[in-house]
Amino acid sequence: MINSLLISLLFISLLLLMMMMLILMISKKSINDMQKLTPFECGFNPMSYSRLPFSIHFFMIAVIFLIFDIEIILIMPMIITMKTSMTQYWLMTSMSFIMILIMGLIHEWKNGMINWTK
Repeated sequence: MINSLLISLLFISLLLLMMMMLILMISKKSINDMQKLTPFECGFNPMSYSRLPFSIHFFMIAVIFLIFDIEIILIMPMIITMKTSMTQYWLMTSMSFIMILIMGLIHEWKNGMINWTK
């Protein structure tokens, strides 16, 4: 039992070592071209100034999208549990949750966070 385990361990180790050596021999690049070795950054020069101005409006729209996306995920189980739970508690909970969502939407609308044309 121990001998067969030791033999299989040695065989696996030898196989892994041969595979690693084969990969190292095959993966060597023959031509070191400067353009091929530089990272591609979506058409931008990687050596240029990396602190480009970022639109805070775009960031706020992305955060609002994520918040409403999570809220939709929270609303879906309310629809499924409508038939199984007590109706008055379900109605009170869902209406308060939806009112909080509507108040948040009105707040974002009044602060101009939803307008793309700023």
